[in-house]
Parts: sequence; structure tokens; C-alpha cells
Amino acid sequence: MRLFRRRPKLPADRRPALDPEERVLDWSPAGSGDDVVVLTNRGLWLPGRSGRLPWHEIHKAVWSGRELTVTPAEVLRVHDEYAVVADRPAESYLLLDPGDVPHQVRTRVTGSVAHTVHHPLPGGGVRIVARRVGGVDGLSWAVRYDPGTAYDDEEIRAATVELVERFQRESTPSDL
Repeated sequence: MRLFRRRPKLPADRRPALDPEERVLDWSPAGSGDDVVVLTNRGLWLPGRSGRLPWHEIHKAVWSGRELTVTPAEVLRVHDEYAVVADRPAESYLLLDPGDVPHQVRTRVTGSVAHTVHHPLPGGGVRIVARRVGGVDGLSWAVRYDPGTAYDDEEIRAATVELVERFQRESTPSDL
């Protein structure tokens, strides 16, 4: 009797067009079984999407025991110091044979977050996040404003720049 069941290799006709440095780590049949969720070192290949969703662009991933729900981030604006992001609608996928996919997704998403901190601002607040981006040196900085925070306001923007710069200084090891 086998204690461990090994998942069969991802069928070639289900394999997405990977980058040269990208490799499949795990996969699961999804939905009716004709679709697949493919997990790579660079991100998730999800049914209905034309490309990979990189780990650093996933705000949240939740496993219900049957469904994997992913909340992607959308870049609203790019400033010199950071990008302003917001949540896109959550996407749910029924995983028919999840194996280690849910655990690996959680590990990869949380592993992409190097630093995070929340600060109050007039009318709300802002979460500052430094994330690791696969294949890129250094950190990518983003801010996510609380609902109701007027992120277009010049005072809010100036306060955000100051907070991001301070957080970047505090997050950089002094021995570099």
C-alpha cells in the first residue's frame, strides 16, 4: 500500500506558455475538469486568463476546502516612489484534486511580502507594502488606501510619499 500518492504530470496540452526561467511546481484540475490551475515559481495560471498572475499581484488567496479564491491587485497609478493599488474582484476556482496547490499558493503569496505596515491618514489610512517580484532585484513598493481615503488629494499624496520614504529607510538594513 502506498502512503503517498504522486500527482500525474501536467498534460502537455494543458501546459501554459512558460517563460524560460519559469517552472511548474504543482497543478490541479479545476471546474468541470477541462480547466487547470497551474502554479509556477513566477505565479498562477488560472482558467479564463490569458497570462500568468504574478505572486506580487495577488492581494489575497483563500482556500475554503473546495475553492481557491484569489483577489488580484490592480495598479491605479504609478508614482516615482510607489504604485497605488486596489483590489480587483475576487475570482474563485473549484479545485477537483487540490493536492498541495492551496498550501503552495498561500506560501508564495505571503512569501512575496517583504514588509507591510498600516498608517492612519485623514479620512482613512494607507497600507504600505514592499513585495519581492520574481526575476527582479530589490523590492516593489505599493500602497493600498482604505476605503474613503482621498488618495488624489495633494496633502494625502504628500503624506504618503513621506510615509513610504520613511518606511523604505526603516526597512533597509543598515549594514548594506
